[in-house]
Amino acid sequence: MYGKPDALDRLVQALLALAALFALVFGLFMLADPFGWYQFVDTVKASGPANAHFIRDIGIAYLVSGALIAFAAANPGLRWGSALVGAAWLGAHGMLHIYEVLTGICGPGIFWRDAPGVLGPPLVVLVAIAIQFGRQRVSPVPLPKRVFINGMKRMVGMGEPYYDDLSAAGGFAVEKFQHAMVLAGHYYHAPSEMIHMARLGSTRAEDCGPCVEIVRNFALADGMDKDRLQNALMGRPESEADALAFSFGEAIASGDILRAAELGEAIEAQHSRPVRTEMTLAAASGRLFPAIKRGLGYASACTIPRAG
Repeated sequence: MYGKPDALDRLVQALLALAALFALVFGLFMLADPFGWYQFVDTVKASGPANAHFIRDIGIAYLVSGALIAFAAANPGLRWGSALVGAAWLGAHGMLHIYEVLTGICGPGIFWRDAPGVLGPPLVVLVAIAIQFGRQRVSPVPLPKRVFINGMKRMVGMGEPYYDDLSAAGGFAVEKFQHAMVLAGHYYHAPSEMIHMARLGSTRAEDCGPCVEIVRNFALADGMDKDRLQNALMGRPESEADALAFSFGEAIASGDILRAAELGEAIEAQHSRPVRTEMTLAAASGRLFPAIKRGLGYASACTIPRAG
């Protein structure tokens, strides 16, 4: 999703990697040398004598947290839920320290000496995930069903009225649909403009006016020019690249095997096989949503939306 990582994506990855490294190193230290760790972290002595078994228990918790955060660091947009789960224990540990200083169990001096190592890592994870959410570069997959459905309704209005049907279907239908949306939004090698044009062409060929409007709005949100999109919809693409991508999407959706193969080969020759693959996925996704609407009785014929 969302193309190749940019500078802020790399920053998020670095923040998560830093938190993961801290948790993993700390956990390994506690497992390998519990009494050495006890002597190294002198503030822990205020909580009582050393217990090797309990120290190793906590070390395991740190290792699990670190592993989950490290897993998320490789792909924060898709795995942000793993980062939050990994940070859950670290955050709970930090809240315990806050409780102890508020209730007088430990003094402020010990609390502030511990704070960087106790509160720092979970806060770093939360800041990283907040950056991803603020930029809307996160997968919908970990979202609870109702949060996802309400969010999509606010985003697309009644253009996709079947969310309540998915919710009522049972068998985790909404969660499975969320995975389909991730695939529909995938691109990495292909220019985003070609992805949007291929999806627009396939959706237009499916004769679903509201679906075209939604695809167009997503392209606008991604920075594409409204007149450029409108001209493609009106059959007047502004460039050969736009014409190639739009026609490729149309050919796939309309079932024109020979035309789709011809255009696909042209895309592959001009760009690469991975670009052709990504554009094929984009065009295929343009068929999914209109098909769901037709099957559930929500289809409406296409009138070409005007760029507002």
